[in-house]
Amino acid sequence: MSTKGGHPNRRKTSKAGPKIGSGGGKKGLAGKGRTLKAEDRPWHKEYQGDDKPRKTQWKQSKERAKAASEGRTTNIGKARPSGPVRRRRDDEPELILGRNPVLEALRAKVPATALYVAFGTELDDRIAESVRLAGNRDLPIKELARRDLDRRTNNALHQGIGLQIEPYQYSEFEDLLHISKTSGTAPLLVALDGVTDPRNLGAIIRSAAAFGGHGLIIPSKRAASVTAVAWRTSAGAAARLPVAKVVNLTRTIQACQQAGFMTVALDAGGDIDVFDMPVATDPLLIVVGDEGKGVSRLVAETCDHIASIPIAGEVESLNASVAASIALAEVQRQRR
Repeated sequence: MSTKGGHPNRRKTSKAGPKIGSGGGKKGLAGKGRTLKAEDRPWHKEYQGDDKPRKTQWKQSKERAKAASEGRTTNIGKARPSGPVRRRRDDEPELILGRNPVLEALRAKVPATALYVAFGTELDDRIAESVRLAGNRDLPIKELARRDLDRRTNNALHQGIGLQIEPYQYSEFEDLLHISKTSGTAPLLVALDGVTDPRNLGAIIRSAAAFGGHGLIIPSKRAASVTAVAWRTSAGAAARLPVAKVVNLTRTIQACQQAGFMTVALDAGGDIDVFDMPVATDPLLIVVGDEGKGVSRLVAETCDHIASIPIAGEVESLNASVAASIALAEVQRQRR
């Protein structure tokens, strides 16, 4: 048997070597900045600063983190809420990103589950205060590689820090009726029709809480939900004012009417002036529509009254949150 030519399955070409530039080039090899020593990181147990959190807080944080990794829940260090029980969750947890947004959310006491800080993140006053506030609330403070934080945030701009907030827990509509009727004051609820900007939602939550409102009603579709943006805009009022999601706003308005509420929709073509509402002192539901479209035709036809806010002719319409604030302030004035 001839061996000329060697084995028939022998490689005919030289073995491929590593490709040039497989290290990622200059950008991939560039340093990410100095990694802080353990004693220089406010979130590390060996931190030597004056604002070092108590050891018990760190122990509780570790126990929370361990429980989260194992898929368990824990009530360590948590006080039982004194407000109405909220039974229905909205969406999956979301991350607030960036140094200013994270700090604002922590200052507003937005319910959160963890603070993430990327290795190599430059420490400034905002990072330090965020870590201090998280430590005071017993939030787990987790260090992770920057690429892991990139993956968690889908490569969004995070500035090396992210705050994971809890999904908002909505109340039931029946709970709002019960809360308003047992409050000791004339019931006052607010419903939103087509408001899609979470900042408007947050501002209306804040105004409703400031002027004696007992709850807010929002549709489950084509409307803003209580997200991190709404939480921040409400300046913490979202923790005090219950919010209910309903499938059909028109039927909900009718249910309020059957429960003894007078219903007033805010719209430019109203039959009464908002400063002359004859039903302000009655159990009241105020319906606020979108800034451009206003309330829908069916909602307007269902309400008992349509109230307008007199404005200068050169101004087309008011922002939804501004209109709600004016109406709520007038109701409060008349009730006093």
